[in-house]
Amino acid sequence: MLISVILFAVGLVLLIKGGDWFVDGATGIAKRFNLPDIVVGATVVSIGTTLPEVMVSTTGALAGSGAMAYGNAIGSIICNTALIAAISITCNPGPVNVKSMKTPAIFFFCSAALYCLAAYVLGTFPRWMGFAMLVIFVVYMILTVRNGMRNPDSVAGEEEEESKPKALWQELLLLVVGAAVIAIGADLLVEHGQAIAIGLGVPETVVALLFVALGTSLPELVTTITSLKKGRASLGVGNVIGANVFNLVLVSGVSVSIAPFDVPVENTLLNTGLNLSLVFDIPVMLGVMSLMIFPALLTKKLSRWQGILLLGIYLAFCVCQFVL
Repeated sequence: MLISVILFAVGLVLLIKGGDWFVDGATGIAKRFNLPDIVVGATVVSIGTTLPEVMVSTTGALAGSGAMAYGNAIGSIICNTALIAAISITCNPGPVNVKSMKTPAIFFFCSAALYCLAAYVLGTFPRWMGFAMLVIFVVYMILTVRNGMRNPDSVAGEEEEESKPKALWQELLLLVVGAAVIAIGADLLVEHGQAIAIGLGVPETVVALLFVALGTSLPELVTTITSLKKGRASLGVGNVIGANVFNLVLVSGVSVSIAPFDVPVENTLLNTGLNLSLVFDIPVMLGVMSLMIFPALLTKKLSRWQGILLLGIYLAFCVCQFVL
């Protein structure tokens, strides 16, 4: 058990570090071809920071652990919203750019409707649904890049410090090594996440919803903390909404397209036979996103009460995973 915990932690570290290397290498190569920063940020960086979730979910699905892929997507969205964005909102509430928030919000809830169709109606995530999610992802990326090219100020992005450019071989090495390290980290995370679940006597979904989701959401947490230090809390919140869209359409899309899986049924509500993920996890996911987005769209600002309430919901969500 102790060895599994240690290797699980090693897997998390490898995911994070591999993601950093992959993004650095890919960004350097993209800029070498004179791609605009907006395009690089909206495509290369966004996809790179989502690679940990993609690899964990895909590895889990291929290993026959649909619960890991399923729980990671839902858990990452809840963690991103009710913990990471909530910290930003609580510490520094303020106005939001309604125009730039609308597109990712629309895409998120449309994608969530497709996700709910699979969970509640079909009871399975078929391959065609994975392809549909990937199509939505491509459309979202095209619109994001087009909007960024037309309105550079409306796209949230970090102000990067000038650094000495690396040689092409260094960037290629970072790209390849980063991808390999992410793959190794994902494999360790899935394998030993399953072992920890067995050792604790809890469903794999719980491990994925809490520990895996928190670990793979660390890049968003770092972005949010950095944004707070720079006095740009809305930037961190914007990054979270975009990451949540990616978690539904890219992370789930890739894993379902490669290895379709059924909705996990081993975790029930107080042994009543009701699927906990359907009556609790997915409603919480939709609820926290609604609580963050809709008041902001109506009032054109993020309020501290939203952040405090979201943090309370996240704490309750974590406790309930072991109580219900």
